[in-house]
Amino acid sequence: MSRGAEVIVAGAGALGLSAALALADAGCSVSVWDPTEGSNASAVAAGMLAPVFEAALDAETTGDLDLLLAARNLWPGLAARAGVEVDRSGTAAVGSEAWLAEVRARLTRLGLRGADLPRAMLDDLAPGIAPDLQALLVREDWRLEPGPALRALRQAARAAGVEFRAEAARGRGQADWLVIATGAGPGLIDVAPELRRLTPIKGQILRFSDVRGGRVSLRGEGAYAVPGSGGLAVGATMEPGLDDARIDPVALQPLVRAAGRLFPALEGATFAAAAGVRAATPDGLPMAGPSAAPGIILAVGARRNGWLLAPLVAQVVTACVTGRDPGPYAPRLDPARFETSRIGGRAR
Repeated sequence: MSRGAEVIVAGAGALGLSAALALADAGCSVSVWDPTEGSNASAVAAGMLAPVFEAALDAETTGDLDLLLAARNLWPGLAARAGVEVDRSGTAAVGSEAWLAEVRARLTRLGLRGADLPRAMLDDLAPGIAPDLQALLVREDWRLEPGPALRALRQAARAAGVEFRAEAARGRGQADWLVIATGAGPGLIDVAPELRRLTPIKGQILRFSDVRGGRVSLRGEGAYAVPGSGGLAVGATMEPGLDDARIDPVALQPLVRAAGRLFPALEGATFAAAAGVRAATPDGLPMAGPSAAPGIILAVGARRNGWLLAPLVAQVVTACVTGRDPGPYAPRLDPARFETSRIGGRAR
C-alpha cells in the first residue's frame, strides 16, 4: 500500500511500540491501543538481546542463529532513533567446568567461540560470584533495561505523531490496517484465526533491589542473572499453558536456589517477584506478517525473545503496510507457515 495508510497497533509492548515507530517513520498515521498502562510481558522481562546463548542453550532456537543475529544487528539503528541505551558489555556463561565444556561444544557447532575468563576478571565483572564457578564470555550478546526502553520507544513514537489510546482494540474499524501485537492476549482471536496457534507461557522473575550484580549478564545452569539500575534480576520460569500473572512461590523456589548458587550472598536475601505472560508459536519464532483476514497484520509469539526480535518484526510489519521488501527472514516469520498442506500424501 502507498505511504500514508491509517494503522491501528494493538499492544504497547516491545513489538507494538517498535512497529508503531517504524510505521510512523514510514509516513503512516498510527494509533496504539493498549489498556494495560505498560504492565505487559515486555516490562517484566530482563531485556537480554542474546542471539548466541539463546541459540546455544535453547533447543527451540538452535537453528535460528542467523535470524537472531540479524535482529540484534538492527538494534543500534533503533536504539539511536529512539534513545534506547544498549549495553554491549557481553554475557558470560557461568557454571561448573563440565557444564561449560558442553556450552563450548554447542558454540563450536554454531561456528562460534567464547573467551575463558580468568578468575580475577570474573570477580571484577561479577563481584560476589560463587568461588567455585568458571566463566566463558561472549561479546555478541547485549542487554537493555526494559522500563527505560519502553518509555523511550513510547516517547519517540509520540514525537513521530503516534497517538496512544488506553483501551483495547476490538478490530480494524475504519483503519486501513490493524497490527496485532498483543502477545498472549486472546481478545482478537475472532479477528485473526492464526492467534489460535499461540500458547501462553508464564514467566516469573526475581529482583534483588539491594544487589547490583556487576557489569555483565550471566547465564547459569537453570537461571540467568542480569544487573540493572533496579538491582539484580534473576529468572526466569517457563510455565507453558499458564496465562495468569499471579506469583507462585512454589514455582519460584528453583530460581531462589539458582540465585544462591550464583551469588552466595543472595541465600536468604529479600527479593521482589514479578510475572508476565508471553506467547509462543509451535516453532518458537514469532508470527510477523499478514493474516488470512484482510487488513490484519500479526506481530506476536516471540516467546522469550520479544526485545531481541522487536526491530526485525517492525521491519516486516512496515514492509507489509508500505509494499516494501520485507527482507530475507520474512518467510520464516510468515503466519501462514503453520497452515497444513499435503505433499506426497503427508501433512506438513
